[in-house]
Amino acid sequence: MLITFFRTIILYIIVLIVMRLMGKREIGQLQPFELAISIMIADLATIPMTDTGIPIFNGIIPILGLLAMHLIISIINLKSIRGREIICGKPSILIYRGKINEKALKKERFTINELEERLRGNNIVNLGDVEYAILETSGQITVIQKPEKRNTIPEDFNFLPEYEGIPYDLVVDGKVMYNNLKILGKNYNWLKKQVEKFDMKPEEALVVTFDGKGQIFCQKKGET
Repeated sequence: MLITFFRTIILYIIVLIVMRLMGKREIGQLQPFELAISIMIADLATIPMTDTGIPIFNGIIPILGLLAMHLIISIINLKSIRGREIICGKPSILIYRGKINEKALKKERFTINELEERLRGNNIVNLGDVEYAILETSGQITVIQKPEKRNTIPEDFNFLPEYEGIPYDLVVDGKVMYNNLKILGKNYNWLKKQVEKFDMKPEEALVVTFDGKGQIFCQKKGET
């Protein structure tokens, strides 16, 4: 029992490392070859995990082999456009200039109902509102609405909003993020003065953030 426990931990760590080396894509954004490798890795890990009669290296070595294959295929994708098309395929335009492309639907084995379902997932309830619908190689659909149906943006009114930047976490669960302070050109003394305005010390804060407009959000631990 103890041996199985340690084998499980070792294999979990190996699989976790391998998956991290493969990148940060979400499951829905995996290319076909990435999904196939992920499934095979999961299967290979379970065999030596449950059967102590099989050497643990019989599971580790094939997993590392799949990692090597993934890295090789990824390099081919980066270096060769033709290779990328063969391995990952090409996007398909399902709706072109407001008209449904029947040939593309048949080629991708898509029904009208499936297309409408995917459009609803993009908050589009009317086919007539769509200018382009593109089936990406990951299986997701990118939708471009007709100009008159799109949400307005400041550029439509010749209005340029102020630059906002991104908010930085300065304190998380009482721990000061010194790297973020350094990026902002601030120091601990500055942070302390800002947080004291909220009647607390940095170490007492659940979270402190600083955005591009200079606004600070601060909440004390235990307030909720």
